[in-house]
Amino acid sequence: MAYPAQSTAPAGGIGTRGDARGLDPVTRYGIILAVILLFAVSGGLLWYAGYNYDGLTGSAITKLHPATYMAILLFLWRACAYGNPVAYGVMVADRRPACMLMVLISTAVLVSVILRQRPGMAGLIDTFVGPGLLVLLLAETDERLTAVLRNAVHLIMTVNALMALGEFVSHILVFPYRFDGSAFETDTRSSALQGHPLANATLTACYVLALFSGDKALSRARRIVMIGLQLAALVTFGGRSAIVVSIILGGGYTVLHGFNALRHRRVSLLGAALAIILLSLLPALAAGLISAGFFDALISRFVSDGGSANARVEMLQLFNSFSIGDIIVGPDLETLESLRRISGLEWGIENPVVRMTLYQGAFLTLLMMLGFGLFMRELTLRSEPGTWLPMIGWLLLINTQESVASKTTLMAKFAVIILCFYRTRRT
Repeated sequence: MAYPAQSTAPAGGIGTRGDARGLDPVTRYGIILAVILLFAVSGGLLWYAGYNYDGLTGSAITKLHPATYMAILLFLWRACAYGNPVAYGVMVADRRPACMLMVLISTAVLVSVILRQRPGMAGLIDTFVGPGLLVLLLAETDERLTAVLRNAVHLIMTVNALMALGEFVSHILVFPYRFDGSAFETDTRSSALQGHPLANATLTACYVLALFSGDKALSRARRIVMIGLQLAALVTFGGRSAIVVSIILGGGYTVLHGFNALRHRRVSLLGAALAIILLSLLPALAAGLISAGFFDALISRFVSDGGSANARVEMLQLFNSFSIGDIIVGPDLETLESLRRISGLEWGIENPVVRMTLYQGAFLTLLMMLGFGLFMRELTLRSEPGTWLPMIGWLLLINTQESVASKTTLMAKFAVIILCFYRTRRT
């Protein structure tokens, strides 16, 4: 039996086309819709639609993000539209083997979690299976669809930043983060389109770093304006780690890039003069923002972190209460929950490896981290140079919160940014 002929996409595309016909219209427009839902729809917005995504109560159907449902349905549709589902699975696995491995590992761990009645079923699907299937679908897109997705991400992130600044000025949160419908009235940080302030900060920081080294089609002027806007919005989210990582990595990249430009290329005198003028105005601008109270909320976060630093110490003490066998397979949940609250960790365990080890056991955590590590490595190796900058920022930031050990769409968003901003190398 003859299968559809294979053809290679242009070098600028995310991957290669599945066959000579390319993507069918349903898959093509479905991918666009999935990316828009992924970046623009938060749990706070879904709550207004009667969809309790962030919470424990309500229907189990509402515990998965709509973008995850789209990725699953599109993958099944594409496998059927390809003509031979088995051949399609082999084809996408050949192009993204580490991605397929992560999906298979996540599915196997999901089955184990269900059989053992452990928590985190929705988290495994939303955090790992959904992003994996979406990346497998993106492996077939061409440069035209890639450009549409890239522009959609730029537009949504610009709206997200403007909304964050508007919420900061008006002190009104449009789509506040809610847990089972209850908003945290004492948390005045902007929520914008991403919902939780920490999710906003992490995504914005990764997006800023990708603007520094990715999307070569952007002009220098637009790039500078977009980076400035996102950094301003980053302050309103109050993410201390995200701000520090963005400044250090982005500043270091700018200095290194500028030094290389001075060594190997002639520099415009007008451009140099404008750069010097802007640098001289930065202290005055910073002083004006400080006097206006723009950084007050952020400074208070640095001065008083609400016990966050102490929580990172206390979480390691939990291991002392369990035997080696308990840690390998996962300790008793009732005991763990009691110890967590006694230790003052009501807001969670702020490290993905520690949290997953305590709730799922060291063995399953090792499997998940293996799949995750290979997946991240594949994103970097299959993309053009420059991905190291947002990748370092991403890996640093996810280790300051529960992140991939809980239910989140951050990994799917990060993968889309990498695949859309950095061209995929021919293989």
